Parts: sequence; structure tokens; C-alpha cells
Amino acid sequence: MASKPSNPASKPITLEAFARDVARRRNEAGPLAIPRNSGTRRTESKKALLRAIKDVGGEW
Repeated sequence: MASKPSNPASKPITLEAFARDVARRRNEAGPLAIPRNSGTRRTESKKALLRAIKDVGGEW
């Protein structure tokens, strides 16, 4: 049996509206002070992936 929406009268949100809402919330929250992973326990495959990203000009 398929699940039913909790409020069938409400309209679904568009992707564009969702993206605007996310951008607004991020601006309101400001910069987050989450420390980056130190990387001391990375596998060789992860290290190779990050090197490849850096080599093509990406930033991780």
C-alpha cells in the first residue's frame, strides 16, 4: 500500500523555491565553525582521490 501525504491539500514545493529557502537559511546562520577532519586515518584510495581532485584544480 502506498503511503499518503499528511496533508493532501498542500502543494509540493518546487526545486527552485527549495534552493532559495536553503540559501536564505545559510545566509541567516552565518559561517559554521566546524573543524575539518585531520585526515590521519584516511585510506590510500581516499588519499589518491583527494590528490586527483587537487591535480585538476579542485579544492577539498
